[in-house]
Amino acid sequence: QVQLVESGGGLVQAGGSLRLSCVASGDIFSINSMGWYRQAPGKQRELVARIISSSSANYEDSVKDRFTISRDNAKNTVYLQMNSLKPEDTGVYFCNADGIRYDGHYRDFDSWGQGTQVTVSS
Repeated sequence: QVQLVESGGGLVQAGGSLRLSCVASGDIFSINSMGWYRQAPGKQRELVARIISSSSANYEDSVKDRFTISRDNAKNTVYLQMNSLKPEDTGVYFCNADGIRYDGHYRDFDSWGQGTQVTVSS
């Protein structure tokens, strides 16, 4: 199995910054892509940013130029630097990763973390 654990959420005023981290662990053979999603109250979960490599990342339009996604392959970790936060960025942020795991057999995985709350006050 592959587990993802997020950290770094919290309460911040509008205009502030937060940095989220997500560490993947378990019987990982390789990770293809890692991403961050968020779910606001009463809304569906939506993609915030996803990264395959340092030269291949995509962002939801509303966070472009404010958020930066990066990953440390050696640590199986993905980060989300969030600047100029707005109240509409409030929600639970979930980490996702997909790739191949090995437990005696090579298997695909697509795993989610438990989420970390981000609250931006106006």
